[in-house]
Amino acid sequence: MPTSTLFRRARWSPAAGTLALLIGLNLLNYIDRYILPGEVSLVQNEFHSTDQQMGALTTALFVVYMLAAPLTGWLGDRFRRKPLIVGGAVLWCLATLATAWVHDYWTLFIRHALVGVGEATFGIFAPAVLADFYPERDRNRVLSIFYLAIPVGAALGYLAGGEIGSVWGWRAPFFICALPGLAIAVLYGWLGREPERGASDHVQATPNRSTVSGLFRNPAFLTATFGLATLTFAMGGISNWMPTFLHRFAGLSVGKAGLAVGAITVVDGIAGTLTGGWLAQRWLQTNDRALYLVSFWSVALTLPCGVLVFFGPSTWALPALLVTEFFLFLNTGPLNAAIVNSVSAPVRATAISMNLFCIHAFGDTFSPTIIGAISDKTNLRIGLGATLIFLVISATILLVGARFAPKLDKIETASSGATQ
Repeated sequence: MPTSTLFRRARWSPAAGTLALLIGLNLLNYIDRYILPGEVSLVQNEFHSTDQQMGALTTALFVVYMLAAPLTGWLGDRFRRKPLIVGGAVLWCLATLATAWVHDYWTLFIRHALVGVGEATFGIFAPAVLADFYPERDRNRVLSIFYLAIPVGAALGYLAGGEIGSVWGWRAPFFICALPGLAIAVLYGWLGREPERGASDHVQATPNRSTVSGLFRNPAFLTATFGLATLTFAMGGISNWMPTFLHRFAGLSVGKAGLAVGAITVVDGIAGTLTGGWLAQRWLQTNDRALYLVSFWSVALTLPCGVLVFFGPSTWALPALLVTEFFLFLNTGPLNAAIVNSVSAPVRATAISMNLFCIHAFGDTFSPTIIGAISDKTNLRIGLGATLIFLVISATILLVGARFAPKLDKIETASSGATQ
């Protein structure tokens, strides 16, 4: 079964304990990120904001996120990552608590932007830390587990925004992340471990894989990065506007729209992420290109389903969304593992920060605003339909990228890594 392969050798160890704590931080991060999309209409009712202004809040977060990413990546390749993760988590939690003092649109804009500074730390360092615990062939399995926090956190964020926001006001849901986040940051500072850099690397560290300048000549890294960037444009726009789309075109209330998207996201996110990770893990036994090919098929199969969601009858919206998100989540573990495996330890944090800069600069930083602007001029169906173009581009890049997948060795035992 998929889960048996993904979770094999699970035991308490420095690697497993660190993984568990980083999953906790990542989960709370995504809950916080998706609260706002679940309660857009509630915020608009208070601040009388346009769709474009609401999309700009997500843009603000990601602009700060991607501008901070290069610096944090540079720091992560030169200093211990553990204190950097703790500091970033504390900053993010304090910015989230500041929601209590938000009473106008522009204060919310600034608050949302500051959250991006904290996210630009553990979002970059966590995959690099995990890569130093586990060898190349195990990273897809481990990252598939780590990134389960995305659908689960997104679902809980939608639910919190729609349900708690409708009852207690739109500010209340943000407080469910801040205090637990501080607690996990303290636990990570106490129990988390710092693995030796490169302890689990087995692919040769060529200049293209182990130097910053080499990243710009590394086709495996570049195709995975830009394939994910164009995919992120679509995913960011869809995730930000789907509850509002269901409210407007499927006749659901704000609370029910958030509940529906949250339920679909958590079910499909878990099922799709585990299935995609399992398929890639099996395929890797015979084909080193599997991480790219599973990602390609994930995007290609999403396309026709997305057409039904946006342009089909309103009664088809929810069933079509259920199928669409399942296919969309198949690539989560494989594509992130492809990025981590495309580089070596000396520049891994820098590479991840460059990847995050690109996927947000060319992806979800501007897609919610662009979709909102198109919606203001036409309607939200047309706005969301623009994401289909980017899915086509993503599938093409990933298919080309399969040609450049690194040759992996046959070592399949997870490494616990030396700890500092």
